[in-house]
Amino acid sequence: MSLLTLFLIALGVSADAFAVAVGKGLHMRRLRMADAVLLALTFGVFQALMPTIGWLLGTGFADKVTAVDHWIAFGLLAAIGAKMIWEAFQDDDEEESEEPRIPIREMLILGVATSIDALAVGIGFAFLDVSILGAVILIGITTFVISLAGVAIGHRAGARYQGPAEVVGGLILIVIGLRILLDHLGVL
Repeated sequence: MSLLTLFLIALGVSADAFAVAVGKGLHMRRLRMADAVLLALTFGVFQALMPTIGWLLGTGFADKVTAVDHWIAFGLLAAIGAKMIWEAFQDDDEEESEEPRIPIREMLILGVATSIDALAVGIGFAFLDVSILGAVILIGITTFVISLAGVAIGHRAGARYQGPAEVVGGLILIVIGLRILLDHLGVL
């Protein structure tokens, strides 16, 4: 498999991570580089880890994983998106000087939710002439860079339109989850 093909696959599997990163950037009142890097790193690691797991599983469990992966991704993204929308309508009576950081648990859930499709890519890699190490490194780095840019893009838009931006960010997550679900169910 050519490097260009692997790069296009990396872009494809990182698209959800980018969109979620934009959504999280919309939600941030203050852009902390450490938070943006940690979120992008989480997405990059999960996008590299899932194809590795898929490659290791091979075809033995392919039917079982692909039968439920879209439901898992939808559930996780919809729950976090609904939480963001709910928070947008809560009164901020006490304006905090220091906004809380993105909870690690939430980052891990988002990492799993945005990388489940990459598991199927890894299963496909098991049947192709692919250097799995090179492929997952490329996928991880591509996802990291794209996600970091997504957080910055989302934050720029969100800083201007804080309340509506939180709603939009939550809706983005729900729509991504719904798109994954409908795509796997054959509706799209």
